[in-house]
Amino acid sequence: MNILSIQSWVAYGHVGNASAVFPLQRLGAEVWAIHTVQFSNHTGYGAWRGQVFPESLIRDCVTGIEERGVLGTCDAVLTGYVGDAGTGAAVLDAVARVKAANPAALWCCDPVIGDVGRGVFVRPGIPEFFRDRALALADIATPNQFELEWLTGRQVATLAETKAAVAALQAGGPRCVLVTSLRVAETPADALDLLAAEGEEVWRVRTPLLGFAGNGAGDAIAALFLFHRARSGSARVALERAAASIHGLLRRTVEAGSRELLLVAAQEEFVAPGEVFAAERC
Repeated sequence: MNILSIQSWVAYGHVGNASAVFPLQRLGAEVWAIHTVQFSNHTGYGAWRGQVFPESLIRDCVTGIEERGVLGTCDAVLTGYVGDAGTGAAVLDAVARVKAANPAALWCCDPVIGDVGRGVFVRPGIPEFFRDRALALADIATPNQFELEWLTGRQVATLAETKAAVAALQAGGPRCVLVTSLRVAETPADALDLLAAEGEEVWRVRTPLLGFAGNGAGDAIAALFLFHRARSGSARVALERAAASIHGLLRRTVEAGSRELLLVAAQEEFVAPGEVFAAERC
């Protein structure tokens, strides 16, 4: 499997491509990574150094790959943090070029906008880019609970409200939706839910709440979900496998007391998770 991944990069820690690329490679995928930013560390620290790359750099890199004659072998595009609203045009162009070369290629759009407690943490114009332009063209979307509410303008406090918001998002574009970091009225205090929907089917996986306070888990699970959805053709299977792997990764990270994801130390969790979770239809 060949995956073009366009998102952020950090030198220290694991978010964006620094969170997504290694798990995909560990599963056997070839990843063509293009970075939208190069930062010293993720912005959750409150201070960082580095640069947001211009859209011209992204276009140049895609053109260079295209000139190798391999875009037709690209099975999927994964996109996340874009850094600047202007970068969005380059992302859309990259997806269009991949799909022109291989109409069967999937686009998984992780609409990185914000999170519960932090609110919107991206630059102005980026949330609107995802809502008004990107998601209408995406095959798969992986918002967290906060992002689902922002994108649909709907409250998500119960399972029924979650399903209604997901259906509204699907109606606007992506046929397959994964909702991460979901805690609604039906979620026990010691648990965390993940919900995936494709067509009329909706599935939920519930895992123990581990209390990880770092960053990058959403980027990793978007990558894992895309891989398993592309490989299996099933949103349910992708949900179960991605949930198992991310739970194992977070468990290892929390047990070690690390603020950064321990991707390398926990790498076996990507190929043979220590604990599995069955999805229930809801």
